[in-house]
Amino acid sequence: MGKQYETVIGLEVHVELATKTKIFCACSTEFGGKPNSHTCPVCTGMPGSLPVLNKQVVEYALAVGLAANCKIHQYCKFDRKNYFYPDNPQNYQISQLYLPICYEGGIEIETKDGGKKTIGIHEIHMEEDAGKLVHDDWEDVSLVDYNRSGVPLIEIVSEPDMRSAEEVIAYLEKLRMLIQYLGASDCKMQEGSMRADVNLSVREVGAAEYGTRTEMKNIGSFKAIARAIENETARQIDLIESGEKVVQETRRWNDEQGYSYAMRSKEDAQDYRYFPEPDLVPIVISDEWLESIRAKQPELQPQKLERYQAEFGLPAYDAGILTSAKKLADVFEATTEICGKPKKVSNWLMGETMRLLKEKNMDPEDLSFSPENLAKLIELTEAGTINGTVAKEVFELIFAENIDPDAYVEEHGLKTVSDEGELRATIEQIIKENPQSVEDYHSGKQKAMGFLVGQTMKATGGKANPGLVNKILKELL
Repeated sequence: MGKQYETVIGLEVHVELATKTKIFCACSTEFGGKPNSHTCPVCTGMPGSLPVLNKQVVEYALAVGLAANCKIHQYCKFDRKNYFYPDNPQNYQISQLYLPICYEGGIEIETKDGGKKTIGIHEIHMEEDAGKLVHDDWEDVSLVDYNRSGVPLIEIVSEPDMRSAEEVIAYLEKLRMLIQYLGASDCKMQEGSMRADVNLSVREVGAAEYGTRTEMKNIGSFKAIARAIENETARQIDLIESGEKVVQETRRWNDEQGYSYAMRSKEDAQDYRYFPEPDLVPIVISDEWLESIRAKQPELQPQKLERYQAEFGLPAYDAGILTSAKKLADVFEATTEICGKPKKVSNWLMGETMRLLKEKNMDPEDLSFSPENLAKLIELTEAGTINGTVAKEVFELIFAENIDPDAYVEEHGLKTVSDEGELRATIEQIIKENPQSVEDYHSGKQKAMGFLVGQTMKATGGKANPGLVNKILKELL
């Protein structure tokens, strides 16, 4: 029996905040834009330019800290982290080392055996993002785009409390949901507004000391993070088993090829020559300011989950899915307010909406249809104006193009045929044309009934009222 190993993981998560302007200047933080078009002397590090702190950054950091059960340093300041890299225009980054704004918090995750576990948060600090290097292999040059330089970040540093890829993903999903509910960031990993560095070591089960850790940088999706963790765990166990040492270093994960490679050996903090940022005054967070942030905290997912069950009578499972993304919860609440049918709204969101999101590989955040149009569709279906089949077709168009279902149904003549006389004539004709099915039905074959219903639906272009069709068929047979 070989040795048993345990993986120990801590994360550093960088989140770009949803402010309109950068942390120390008035440039736009919008994603995209022509290279170097969202820049000024401050965020390109021109000599003599001075930073001015964006108050909203502090408020978002406080909101996230409070929601993550952190303590707050009501007197905190910025520090200068010196390093020389082309995408770092001042040759230093303004960050927080000695007095981070939030510290000693934690969030609870569900473990795979259904238990609960708290992942500690060591600290949350504010800092500015760096620019972006673009490598052009064709010309054999590297170009730099400073649009992202100076975009406000919070860095959330966890304790090494995670023991598996599942726990890491559960923690990240919980964190992302919390931050989206607060409106502090959209946390879109594909746009880089949420990035995770994974610190990982392995040790024998029961060992008191941690093993030597490596850090993997900037991994771009939850799936890639899970793969990187499995891969790095195996790599370290192999090294230990063959009697070699794990080297403390920074590694980069290549997701296409499924392996990581060393970038640089890990430097100590003194290499960054941290010292208090001389161009910025300390931040003093008064009790009143802190209380006003606390009072403005929105209803978070756990409270919504309970309220949906109590107020709308939804099952826990449904409430769980609807509150799993802030956008879904918003659409659910707005549509319910218009039509007053929470269970019906929930069914459309959990069924068709989730199906289409999955099919089109979209996030709930990308939903663009209006609650008004979903409410109209529910009214049309409830009133029997259109049947279920038509409703699904119309919903696909609402989902894709946010069409007005009332106008669309009217224009394309999709209303249910509920005129009994007209239907009766159609059904009599179908019975006449299918003597075999009629005979089968009379000799007790239930399938024959289904066939005749199908023929009727076909003849009416799928618009007949199914209840009425069944009723008339039974009478005539």
